[in-house]
Amino acid sequence: MAIDCFSAVTRAPARLSSTFRSLIPDSRQLVRILTHDHYTLIAEMLEISTPIALSLPAGHSARKLRILQVVPTYFPAIRYGGPIRSVHALSKSLAARGHDVHVFTSSVDGPNDLDFPTSAPIELDGVKVRYFPVRFLRRLYWSPPMSVALREEVSGFDILHLHSVFLWPTWAAARIAHSLRIPYIVSPRGSLGREVIRRKSTMIKSSWIRLIEQRTLRESAGVHVTSDIECTEIKALGLRLPELFCVPNGVDAPEKYPALSAGPFSAIKRPYALFLSRINWKKGLDRLLEAWRLVPELTLIIAGNDEEGYQEKLRAIARQHQVQDRICFIGPVSEEHKWALYENAELLVLPSYAENFGNVVAEAMIVGCPVVVTPEVGLSTLVRDSGAGLVVDGAPLTLGAAIRTLAQDSNRRRDMGERGRFAARRHLTWESVARRMETLYAEVLLKADVSSSSTV
Repeated sequence: MAIDCFSAVTRAPARLSSTFRSLIPDSRQLVRILTHDHYTLIAEMLEISTPIALSLPAGHSARKLRILQVVPTYFPAIRYGGPIRSVHALSKSLAARGHDVHVFTSSVDGPNDLDFPTSAPIELDGVKVRYFPVRFLRRLYWSPPMSVALREEVSGFDILHLHSVFLWPTWAAARIAHSLRIPYIVSPRGSLGREVIRRKSTMIKSSWIRLIEQRTLRESAGVHVTSDIECTEIKALGLRLPELFCVPNGVDAPEKYPALSAGPFSAIKRPYALFLSRINWKKGLDRLLEAWRLVPELTLIIAGNDEEGYQEKLRAIARQHQVQDRICFIGPVSEEHKWALYENAELLVLPSYAENFGNVVAEAMIVGCPVVVTPEVGLSTLVRDSGAGLVVDGAPLTLGAAIRTLAQDSNRRRDMGERGRFAARRHLTWESVARRMETLYAEVLLKADVSSSSTV
């Protein structure tokens, strides 16, 4: 199963592939696309800093580790999608297992800031979280106060886990950790997929990989991926990489949650199929709306925040294909009320062009909702192998026909829902994911200790 990916450690080729090389602009192109502030920051980041002469913390405890998670944005800034929930759930689960888990993040929440103090850590579900202000270059999350804290405090941690690429906090934490000989792991969280690089800021992202991110990945103790698909896409870049480790995201459904009839969506038209994710080009909503011509039985409920103003384009597509009367945009959905939407849906559909994992698929599975996904979704292999739903090509005719076939077969949907519930409870609970991550951290620290001893 996909959930057992990387039972053996894999390595990527050392030479840059021709595919990746074709994405990289020359230096003259790079200068033309950077603002002065970007240029100044990147110039600073390309400098080789002098290693700081501090020793590695003595005696890594097998029972309790001091873990620092570094992530640009964090709970409750859920507008940024699945990684926000995943990093918090992982941190909470590791803390529940007795580890001392800290998070360094920014206070950024869209155009505003989270209403949390930035002068001291606060505790969320057993995790000590520091929110740092970002005054300038907010899209890169550049925070001088975070830089100061990293330099002062990183030496006190056993291991760092960095969740992002292309953003300043990952670069800053990686450089400081490397200079202190503190091992760190990088989780790209789907941002190194070819489609993501090609479709948005291709020139900047490709240059950033070549000039900055390549070193961050190379000097890490490992790269954490959440699926076979993410691993394949990262290896296709042809970068020099350390070991790749696969640990999936997890999912836990609450024991109780408000019924659909008691929440804000009690009036939605039933029966319905559910799409629940950020409204973004990579989620494949354009082809889903076209496919809906073939699904007259169901209303399509589209739930999620629209940070990029993409919804108006989707409304136009719906009108073009004359399905606007069977499409309902309901906006963002809270953690409290999303579970009833899954439970009452005939099926969940996620037709993404690129999706390293697919948290909503796991959430639907654990409450017994059958799913329809495209092969580009990271959990597609588990969906196929467990019988939790359909994995179909995203071409509108193929997608629409598959959804309609499933919509007309209640017995098959019920069987898929039960299979998905079983698979999610067996493979994807956060407790089991935390155990696997704990093992990964222990392996990394053991190798770091052996390497340190061999150089003495």
